[in-house]
Amino acid sequence: MRQTIVAGNWKMNASKETVNTLVMGILSGMSDVDSKVIVCAPAPYLSQVEALITHSQLNLGAQDLNVNASGAFTGEISADMIKDFGAQYVIVGHSERRSLYFENNEVVARKVQVALDNGLTPLFCIGETLEQRESGNMESVVSAQIQAVIDLSGIGAFKDIIVAYEPVWAIGTGVTATPQQAQDAHAFIRLMLAKNDADVAQTTPILYGGSMNPGNAAELIGCEDIDGGLIGGASLKAQDFLQICKAG
Repeated sequence: MRQTIVAGNWKMNASKETVNTLVMGILSGMSDVDSKVIVCAPAPYLSQVEALITHSQLNLGAQDLNVNASGAFTGEISADMIKDFGAQYVIVGHSERRSLYFENNEVVARKVQVALDNGLTPLFCIGETLEQRESGNMESVVSAQIQAVIDLSGIGAFKDIIVAYEPVWAIGTGVTATPQQAQDAHAFIRLMLAKNDADVAQTTPILYGGSMNPGNAAELIGCEDIDGGLIGGASLKAQDFLQICKAG
């Protein structure tokens, strides 16, 4: 039985004040949450969040990492830096990184491997654009994204990876895939993993990352192959985020 996982991606939204308010609000409602809950904070606030969640059931994640351990890479963050603040998770290959910063499948696969090499659990994002879906290429796009990781790291790596399926056309648009559309995509992802290793496919968590909110979370998470959510906008409101966490 796969545990429900809910991860909040704050993106580039934070201040010292809002982080305090948000984290304390989440912590105040965690007593009856059974899901594993992760908050992925912007790098400057990792230390602040680390201090706030000490001795709680909240888990800390970063939003990206560089493939290099150190060096002349101004503005970047390494796996060791992430770990230095007690984070155990890192988002890799988010659609915004792929589209705005031109990270291709090979770059994303390298980041997944670097995270694994350093004991971090990647939240490995995959998904298609509206154009790709409408042209019937969803499966080929998602397959290529997954295959890049399998080619570099092997199917066994997915024992330590959390997959997040994010239909790009349903991020920040207010449009959400229907539960059946989401389930079909998740089932396809699990089938592709199963072609390489059936046991790995059954144990790999696959989260839905397309505008999950308190109103649709229970129905989406109730689908057979949806194991939780990677939450954007709703993760910035403590009560909304808690409702999603409790939907699992």
